[in-house]
Amino acid sequence: MKTPYGHNVYAMAAEYPSASALYEAAKRVRDAGFKRWDVFSPFPIHGMDDAMGLGKSWLSAVVLAGGISGLLTAMILEWGPSWILYPVIVHGKPFTWEVVPAFFPIMFELTILFSAFAAFFANLIMNGLPRWNHPMFNWNRFSRVTNDGFFLAIEARDPRFSEEETQHLFEETGGQHITIIHEE
Repeated sequence: MKTPYGHNVYAMAAEYPSASALYEAAKRVRDAGFKRWDVFSPFPIHGMDDAMGLGKSWLSAVVLAGGISGLLTAMILEWGPSWILYPVIVHGKPFTWEVVPAFFPIMFELTILFSAFAAFFANLIMNGLPRWNHPMFNWNRFSRVTNDGFFLAIEARDPRFSEEETQHLFEETGGQHITIIHEE
């Protein structure tokens, strides 16, 4: 879909007068069957995740996998040389299960390190970053989102998106300053 000036359409967006109006509009958009849409507000709105129909994030599973891989890496790096490659008794210290407590600090540190890296990079990937300019910033009114603006945008790549139906939905839910957001 293109604008009259030849730009690709990113979304149709509307501004709402309050957080409660945005919350109710989000429930209506969810019930209308839209899948690719988002809300923007200057502060978190309690219950908005449920109103949008969002489920649990996959970030915790990625962090768990990172932690497990860090723990296994530490075990391989410590027990491999100590028990398999070079099983040498130094100063009367055996290379059996009795020395495992000496390995705990390294195992703990690598578990935390790998979990942190997994969380950082998964967060970047899941949020589509780095993205130098979001198309919503092409709308002049959107600069109010950090102060007192409440916005809802339905992306044009949503299978249910049509300009007339989306505009009608925004009007029904009390949206103001309804506009088409272009990509560039």
